[in-house]
Amino acid sequence: MTTRCGIGYDIHRFAEDRPLVLGGVTIAHPHGLEGHSDADVVAHAIADALLGAIGAGDIGQHFPDTDQSLRGISSIEILRRVTVLLSEKKARIVNVDATIIAEVPRIAPHVSAMQKKIAGAIGIAESGVSIKATTNERLGAIGRSEGIAAMAVATVEQE
Repeated sequence: MTTRCGIGYDIHRFAEDRPLVLGGVTIAHPHGLEGHSDADVVAHAIADALLGAIGAGDIGQHFPDTDQSLRGISSIEILRRVTVLLSEKKARIVNVDATIIAEVPRIAPHVSAMQKKIAGAIGIAESGVSIKATTNERLGAIGRSEGIAAMAVATVEQE
């Protein structure tokens, strides 16, 4: 077995009339995130980290925003599909660690639910999913509450 790791990052601006979905959890907030899918930056960053760990590109290659059949797709479903791809490449997910960067809303009350959703989607124990949050100290677009970003790292073992 070879241990490999990958890094992922995603950012989306806030949008009107959309639910806010982070880590597969719908969070009460006046704005959702703009995107072709449900715009779940946490799931997108994790998907990119997993794909990077096996050298399989990024979610834009596998789930392009030009594919109308993917419009509105749940990012938890994207994670499920990425997990299948990893399995086909004989890779096993060891753990994922994600950080959400947002001024609003408060993330801490939702972390446990996010860990459960993500763990279920990628087929690992909840203890293998770490979700953290920080602010951008009111600096830049994130600091002005124009959107939310997330970064993630994933460790996999591959035959």
